[in-house]
Amino acid sequence: MATNILRNCARAGFCPVPRNSDIAKKQQHLIHLETKMKRLFAAVMLSLSQLAAAASYPEKPVRVIVPYQAGQGTDVATRLLAEHLTKELGQAFVVENRPGAGGNIGAAEAARAAPDGYTILMGTNGTHVLNPYLYNSVPFDPERDFEPVILVSTFPMVLLTSPGSSYTSIKALLDTAKAKPDSIDAGLPSTTARLVLELFEKQTGTRITGIPYKGSSTVMTDLIGGRVALAIDTVSASRSLIDSGKIKPLAVTSLKPSALLPGVPSVAGEGIDGFQVVAWNGVYAPHGTPPATVKTLNQALAKILKRPDVQKRLLELGHEPAGGSSRALAEFAQSERQKWAPVIETAGLKAN
Repeated sequence: MATNILRNCARAGFCPVPRNSDIAKKQQHLIHLETKMKRLFAAVMLSLSQLAAAASYPEKPVRVIVPYQAGQGTDVATRLLAEHLTKELGQAFVVENRPGAGGNIGAAEAARAAPDGYTILMGTNGTHVLNPYLYNSVPFDPERDFEPVILVSTFPMVLLTSPGSSYTSIKALLDTAKAKPDSIDAGLPSTTARLVLELFEKQTGTRITGIPYKGSSTVMTDLIGGRVALAIDTVSASRSLIDSGKIKPLAVTSLKPSALLPGVPSVAGEGIDGFQVVAWNGVYAPHGTPPATVKTLNQALAKILKRPDVQKRLLELGHEPAGGSSRALAEFAQSERQKWAPVIETAGLKAN
């Protein structure tokens, strides 16, 4: 009875006891405790609701946003995984292409989506590492606006020359680059290729003249024709010309030799310690997606990425299958940001 009287007089804004008395203090403590209990109850109910939803996830089709054009490497790999996710989880995973602004348009759309697991994004090193430094502004925050799910694949670049070139190895390339600065022209068909060259110059103390190209086909034509001495591109873009003997790979940019090009050394293995540049794909969900839903997606994708037929197909597409935990993707992306931010800022690189 006394407690109810105290509570009621406090709510009325009037109490016949001094405010600093023990009774008034007890009154305030009870009201504070009641508020905390209400908040705790609401949080428990919300958690139970999320757990119930996650336990039955997915209950309807899932939208998978690819922030690039249909037919591009990331798109093809995403469609392969979407097909397997549909079989694994029993609901359709539908790929939607939202290209533009180097992936920023699609990533922004995914960031704004409801955090319920029914919209996910195939992110890349472009959307989640490079773009915030290459563009004056991006309409999302790659860390705060997303929940990492899993690292899907990595794919190294490859340094290429023509079969008749005097650059038979990375050492031969370095010897010329150091003896004759700016005498070597390198064709660069992408931002990642530009970053490879910047890091190569930084770690070797050389100067090589980078020539931007709009695409792989034109740089390969000029490399074969001798108009550039060096090119840097993806394995998938250059594999057919390598196999036909029209161009020659010097080294891959992964830390170790890649299964994508057996027998080709890595730049690091040729004496440039720690050199590593890989592009990558990773699945993300909007920030606030229930942890249980993220776990379901991670476990399903990890299982799929271990299947021999999936690994074989990804390697054919120029992707090295990855995997791992959600936390591993977050840590990897953070290490990539720490690595590339100073390189991009020092070089003054900006998106074309």
